[in-house]
Amino acid sequence: MSNPKLTLVVACTAVVAVVAACSSGQPADYSRADIAKVAELKSDFGPPFRVSTVGPAAIDPRLLGPQTLPAGLTFDPADCGTSASQETLPKGVKGNMAATTAEGDGVRYIVIAVETSEPVPVNTPTDQCKKVSFTGPGVRGLVEVVDAPQMSDVHTVGTHRVLQTTTAGAARTGELYNYVANFGDFIVIVTANPLVVPDKPVAHVDTQRARDLVSRAVDLVKG
Repeated sequence: MSNPKLTLVVACTAVVAVVAACSSGQPADYSRADIAKVAELKSDFGPPFRVSTVGPAAIDPRLLGPQTLPAGLTFDPADCGTSASQETLPKGVKGNMAATTAEGDGVRYIVIAVETSEPVPVNTPTDQCKKVSFTGPGVRGLVEVVDAPQMSDVHTVGTHRVLQTTTAGAARTGELYNYVANFGDFIVIVTANPLVVPDKPVAHVDTQRARDLVSRAVDLVKG
């Protein structure tokens, strides 16, 4: 089942760069893991948040397909252009997903848990590509690696994207925080972005809350 809001936010995610967390050295046991448990995050949000859940269901490639930027962009550093068009799931990887969405206080949080048919490769950015700016016809922006929670036997990354477009002389700016945690055959993705609310200033994204959602979702899925 497809969720239009979920599709919009996931499609906007740009760089996926992963920083390895410390490992305990012992094989992790995920025999009790369950992606459906992300629905329990619903109780973490009180008023004024509106919360909904979807899945578990088969992975929708429209939600987790390759994440690209428009053609014709110039990147700085120039060698970091390819890192701005990563894919969350390599072609051919199948599985199931579940998600919880919460909207309130001018911010949308989406938590997605994915169980894949095989472990997903971890992409590690070079130091020079941890902050990448880009410009093009009517568009400019920035993607940078930000702090993400570090957990044993889990590879995590946080990215922050700012995108500004100009149409008919009017500039529009969008912002998105994205956190990814990989462990075994599982992935947890948390996105947070301000909502456009008429006659109200753009809300501040509570990045600490987003990071806490990553840790909580990973713990729930692991069981």
